Amino acid sequence: LAELEGPGIITHIWFTISHPAPFYSRLLTLRIYWDGEEHPSVECPIGDFFGIGHGVDKPFSSIPITVTSEGKARNCYWPMPFRKSAKIVVSNESDKRCNAFYYYIDWQKHKTLPDDAAYFHAMYRQEFPCVMGRNYLLADIVGRGHYVGTIQSVYAMSDGWYGEGDDFFFIDGATEPQLRGTGTEDYFCDAWGFRQQACPFYGTPLWEGYQAGSRCTAYRFHLADPVTFRKSLRAEIEHKGSQTFPDGKISGFIERDDLMSSVAIWYQTEPHKPWPPLPPGPERLPFSEQILIVGWKAVPTASHSPDHTLEVQNIGGLTDDKQLWFKPDTENAWVEIKFNLDKEINGELSVRMLHSWDYGMYRVLVDGRETATLDLYSSAIAPQTHRLGQHKLQAGEHALRFQCTGKNKESKGFFLGFDTLNVRIPVYTRPPGFDLRNVAGKPSAN
Repeated sequence: LAELEGPGIITHIWFTISHPAPFYSRLLTLRIYWDGEEHPSVECPIGDFFGIGHGVDKPFSSIPITVTSEGKARNCYWPMPFRKSAKIVVSNESDKRCNAFYYYIDWQKHKTLPDDAAYFHAMYRQEFPCVMGRNYLLADIVGRGHYVGTIQSVYAMSDGWYGEGDDFFFIDGATEPQLRGTGTEDYFCDAWGFRQQACPFYGTPLWEGYQAGSRCTAYRFHLADPVTFRKSLRAEIEHKGSQTFPDGKISGFIERDDLMSSVAIWYQTEPHKPWPPLPPGPERLPFSEQILIVGWKAVPTASHSPDHTLEVQNIGGLTDDKQLWFKPDTENAWVEIKFNLDKEINGELSVRMLHSWDYGMYRVLVDGRETATLDLYSSAIAPQTHRLGQHKLQAGEHALRFQCTGKNKESKGFFLGFDTLNVRIPVYTRPPGFDLRNVAGKPSAN
């Protein structure tokens, strides 16, 4: 993207990207090299660098990072000085072509820089799952500098609260941490759990809840309170929280095996300590996602309540720019779609539905079991994904059914628009009868 001759300071980076892969921002990698160095000082998935993990597009505002346009306009305001040169590159590590990549790199040319000006660094790492018997490592830095930020992303492997882990900062080789926190949400400046929010110095721009399969991203920017070091800095955080065990007993404080990733952000004098190779793009996704039903393709075989219209509607922003469109004029209408599985699956189901001004309220049933009730009304026409919970489905035939229960008082109709039924299968699964009490606090082989 850029090859610059110094001395200079990068003051602003802006990206907007068109990419067909669902989680493309985890599959694109940003690397920045200062002064001809061999190892990059910035090496991160683009989405994580701009404050949102898991490959999710989502807007939020902070002082150094702001994302708008429903997650599509990414802005970074970290100042990045360099003396001789700066080289910025991006690689596409998905199996799909990137349709468009627009960018600004705004920078200032200077005659000189202060002798003590430090270089910007950002390092991504992950543990899928967190390794038992040791804390999660945020950063292991050698040199002189100051630590300015943490972005943490978690995919929950079980129900409950993952954020009881304390943070530890070991400065200049100390054997005991000079900074020690009292819980994950405390380190991220929140309290009593998380909720979705974005503030100048801290926030949780992505928060899906306390259920297994939920995703979270939290950030803390140490702009007013940098952690300074002269020789080295090691930053860690525990991966502890609550758990309900197979026998029904509950613990509020035990090591958990969630899927955790992070970006550490700091300034330091060069050279920096090289870090381990970045996992390839597909290995940075916490789950694989499969489409089980494409709505518009199911129209010819779907069954529905009599005297109600079912058709394919052409509409942008959905799969193949089409959807299954069900147009009843009363409640108690229904539509059912059969689908077959070649093998057993165990994962989280979700449906992608269109919301509109004349859409109704529907119960969603999988094989006759109710999984959700959806209010599809919206003043703006837009698709949304709705989670249906964890399901273990055997090989063979299954049924997805939508049953109309009425409509929002603001809605003008009972319509339904269905795009896809999807399943997310985590890259790590617990074996049958798994009990955290048998492995928590014990060193693991991975």
